[in-house]
Amino acid sequence: MRKYGVLLLLCSFLYSCGYHLRGTGSTLPPHIKKIQVPMFTNATSRFELDVKLTQSVIDELVTRGKVEITDNMESADAVLIGEITSFRVDPIGFSGTGTADRYSITIAAKITLRDLVENRVFFSNPNFIYKKEYEVEEGVDFETVESEAIEEISGMFARSLVIMILEGF
Repeated sequence: MRKYGVLLLLCSFLYSCGYHLRGTGSTLPPHIKKIQVPMFTNATSRFELDVKLTQSVIDELVTRGKVEITDNMESADAVLIGEITSFRVDPIGFSGTGTADRYSITIAAKITLRDLVENRVFFSNPNFIYKKEYEVEEGVDFETVESEAIEEISGMFARSLVIMILEGF
């Protein structure tokens, strides 16, 4: 009987401690139902990075289904503003012939989610950084692999950002 009491106590503790599965919660105020996501500002020289990151963030917000995306500022409850401040590609590994075959991409951005209903900043990260490593096989064009890596990192950047905003992680 004592074992059941301990088990019941443990279960009630886990239930009441706020534990929940990642991807199921939201820390957004209940009045934020529509978010406008204008094109991120690109302060880097990487062509179309702003387009890829903005679209990936919109896609991730839509996928999660917690909010609706709107183009109309007047109907938005919040606005998500992003400025890409840095884009770096660094060689981190070399083949036996001395050519780079492993790279690291780092993207840094200023992100702000402004609650338009209560006229306050709900979320702000002036140095949101996402980093991803990728390999370039011998004989493969560096530019092709880099473009594919940027596509992949855009989605992972967006997923990480949206989780941080919606779930407070």
